[in-house]
Amino acid sequence: MKRWQFWLGLLISIACIYFLVLPKQNFPQLWDSLRSANYLWLIPGIGVYFIGVWVRAWRLHYMMRPIKKVSVRTLFPIVCIGYMGNNIYPARAGELLRAYVIKQKEGVAISASLAIVIIERIFDAVVMMLFVFVNLPELAKLNGDSGVAGTIQELAIVGTGVFFGALLVFLLAAMFPAVTARAVAWSIAHLTPTRFRPKLQGLADRFLEGLSCLRSPRDAVMILFTSIVIWLLETGKYWFLMHGFAFSVSFFALMLMNGIANLVTTIPAAPGYVGTFEAAGIAVLTAYGVDKAIATAYTVVLHAALWLPITLLGAWFMLREGLSVKEAREEARTDTPQSS
Repeated sequence: MKRWQFWLGLLISIACIYFLVLPKQNFPQLWDSLRSANYLWLIPGIGVYFIGVWVRAWRLHYMMRPIKKVSVRTLFPIVCIGYMGNNIYPARAGELLRAYVIKQKEGVAISASLAIVIIERIFDAVVMMLFVFVNLPELAKLNGDSGVAGTIQELAIVGTGVFFGALLVFLLAAMFPAVTARAVAWSIAHLTPTRFRPKLQGLADRFLEGLSCLRSPRDAVMILFTSIVIWLLETGKYWFLMHGFAFSVSFFALMLMNGIANLVTTIPAAPGYVGTFEAAGIAVLTAYGVDKAIATAYTVVLHAALWLPITLLGAWFMLREGLSVKEAREEARTDTPQSS
């Protein structure tokens, strides 16, 4: 709570709720929408979501193969712990927590695991941008007074440049490891203080090791394909839950909502992305003509359904392992590989 990231995220979440979610809200209708919803649709929604989490564990297994072969069964609880950490700790501490657990269990250096995390997030962002691009024709159907269409188009242009550019850099670094290693070594030797160079060089070497999953074009395509499957499954949860509320939009519209909501949650926010997720989801649905009270009820329940089950499961796995975020941060400061 002493970290500035926490307070910045909290302020952004409060601002999103106060300026974007609460204005023009029909609270009696919101309560009626929550009370009359058919929550049985949560069952298939949560089920398809956890299939997506299992696919994430398989993707992590696939990406780790050049470093160490770890079974999907071993990685599934670790992925859940990472989700839990991102949901309840600030600054996406779950990523560090996941890397720490992998080191404790499998001896893989934290820096190598964090390289894989970054690659995962870039591929996830690329898929989110693909979701937006696939649905650009849908923007013509949006409410012209909402202002969302123009914002999404601007986001698509800027986001595409950023995420595809980052992906290209990582692909080149992975495909030409010797050249990259020399460039990194030169930069460390000439641009950093002498006392930091051994530590930085060790971190850089293990980080580049984590990029090895991108050296094969076939592997990169497989990671992209798996990422698309993951996010289609998550959109399936949006689709199932929609049937419990008094509105209907196309699956493509929900893909667009999923893409925008998850891109917006990259903005610093309170743990669990409170406020930013709601603001984005409600904006997209109301642009499709869904009443704001119904859109709010649906988005709040959807967010809770995305947050609560995986957080509880991750917390159970974390307690079983006896882990803490403090230990993970201390371990990251002295990151050394335990095995090769």
